[in-house]
Formats: sequence, structure tokens, C-alpha cells
Amino acid sequence: MDVLEIDPNGAMGLVDESGATLLDVREDDEWTAGHAPGAVHVRLGQLDPRTFDATVPVVAVCRSGNRSGSAARKLAAAGVTVYNLVGGMKAWRKAGRPVIRDDGTAGTVL
Repeated sequence: MDVLEIDPNGAMGLVDESGATLLDVREDDEWTAGHAPGAVHVRLGQLDPRTFDATVPVVAVCRSGNRSGSAARKLAAAGVTVYNLVGGMKAWRKAGRPVIRDDGTAGTVL
């Protein structure tokens, strides 16, 4: 199964329209500093494709798109429909998308 690439606006559309899971595979300190609202956090090293519902699309995201590409390939090999967010959280923030901390306050991208 191929990994599809998607930009921040396309990712938000996919999440809004199909209920796709926004999967953040960054490290704990990166997540704590700031993440996309509604994202699910699973560090790349802890990613187990068997824990994902293959009927729900996944948008993988990291800081720049490299680690999420690895995660996306792993998920795709397990039969999950997956998209890699091109440019990662840096592109997300640049596109004007919100970045928050767990308490809902404004976050940053490390």
C-alpha cells in the first residue's frame, strides 16, 4: 500500500470530513511544547500498527515530515490508509493552523 502525501489544509479537510486520525509521532518534549488540536500522540518508537483501525484513515505528522514518513510506511505496510503531512508541524504552523499545549494554551513547534 502506498503512502500518500498531504498538505496541512488537506489534512484538516480529511480529519473534518472523514474522521481521519491525526497521529503525532514526535517525542514527548515536542508534543508537550505544542501539537495540533485533536491529535493523538504515539512516539515513533512505540508505534504498533496493529492498534489502528484499518478502516479509519491516518494522517501522520512529526516536526518536518521525516519521522512521520517512516510511521506512514509502517502503517501502510499493515494495510492502514495513511497520509504523510508534508513539512510536518512546521508547515502546519506556517499554514496558520492552531498549535496548542495539553492545557489548551498556545503552543510552539520545537
